[in-house]
Amino acid sequence: METIEAYLNRKGEELRLLNDCLRNPLQLARPGSVNQVIRDKFQLTARLKAEYALSHWAITETAWADRVQPRSGPFAFDYDYQRADLDVRGPSFYDFDPGWTSETIYTASGMAAISALLFASARVIGKADLVLLPGTYGETLELVDAYTRHLRPVTVGRALDDVITSTSSPRVMLLDACASAALFEATLGCRTPAFDLLIFDSTCLATGSGRIRRVLNWARNWEIPVVMVRSHTKLDSLGAEYGRLGSAVFLDWNSDHSRLIGSKLKQLSKEMRNAVRLLGGAALPAHFPPYVGTSAHRELTNKRMAAILRNTRRAARYFASALPGLTEELRFAHALYVTLSSATPLDEATARRRAAAMSDDLAADGFPIRHAGSFGFDFAATEWFHSAATDEYSVRVAVPDLPTALWSDLTEAIARWWSAHQGATRAARRATHLA
Repeated sequence: METIEAYLNRKGEELRLLNDCLRNPLQLARPGSVNQVIRDKFQLTARLKAEYALSHWAITETAWADRVQPRSGPFAFDYDYQRADLDVRGPSFYDFDPGWTSETIYTASGMAAISALLFASARVIGKADLVLLPGTYGETLELVDAYTRHLRPVTVGRALDDVITSTSSPRVMLLDACASAALFEATLGCRTPAFDLLIFDSTCLATGSGRIRRVLNWARNWEIPVVMVRSHTKLDSLGAEYGRLGSAVFLDWNSDHSRLIGSKLKQLSKEMRNAVRLLGGAALPAHFPPYVGTSAHRELTNKRMAAILRNTRRAARYFASALPGLTEELRFAHALYVTLSSATPLDEATARRRAAAMSDDLAADGFPIRHAGSFGFDFAATEWFHSAATDEYSVRVAVPDLPTALWSDLTEAIARWWSAHQGATRAARRATHLA
């Protein structure tokens, strides 16, 4: 359990890390409340971004100014025309094992990364089977369905081994931690992972996550080449959404054995860079958080994630007992949020209204909860959620790293609100029917 005092001390360290990146740091007092943490963090990141804009006023899309190389914290940038040839040098967001050779392509978002990668695969791989887990990120599925016709989606159920059959087509696995924990673990237990390429979306896992290491060790053991795609906006900026930033990391196991695509990994990265240029998906230097890449950032991020995961487990256990029949999925592989179902089916608009109403009511009671379409914040976030596996809508509760007692109180308040408003909805429908 984390006390409120320990929580505020930890948050004070996060704020100091941000503050120290300013050219003229502020005189910060230790935060006295969760709301002050939220306010101070977003104000500090706004100052950092404003300071970058003011100090780099001559750094535009075209490198016309005769001045020093632009930087953002540990990241250095070089380009003639930013959209077309941006070169980024700096620390990796990941903590890779020594000996792993990697190449990173930064993009304007996580979706920009996977879009450019899949478009590029048409020229390098050609027609291929794309193996997916139920629960894969919805916008990725939209992309595959609408724009990557060279990839044939193959959605697997419980046993990955059951769908691995002999085929002359290349086989690409897209592994996403948005799947259920059970399916994710079953994938890593696959006895015949005959994949030519693994695309691993790590967005919902901390960059130092043990699950990431397990996936990469699994792929290396089977000599499967890997491209990791990620949005850095969520978990890599201390919950402040510093900027819209994504990446694709190509991992080379330095193996003598080459699969069909493994021998073309360099060509794939080259084609992806070209796709980023033509699609206009290049990263923006101003969106690189200047406070990443340090031991302090890694340590504070790990502590934030550990608290979120503990709180998610507590919430899953409580909702399972307090809301029987009113939960959708409580055990995603990433363990960042849970989903609540309704007594009657929801559509997108109704689920959005329900999420907003719950957040507004509980925030009015003094709880740190907001209606927001992301996760990893210092407050709980609610939003509608569509399950690609069931084609049903629910309400997502993204779990924050609040102190244990406060999160327990908020969890109970969410359960009370959700249960009470299910009853109100049913009563309203009965009244309408009788009228």
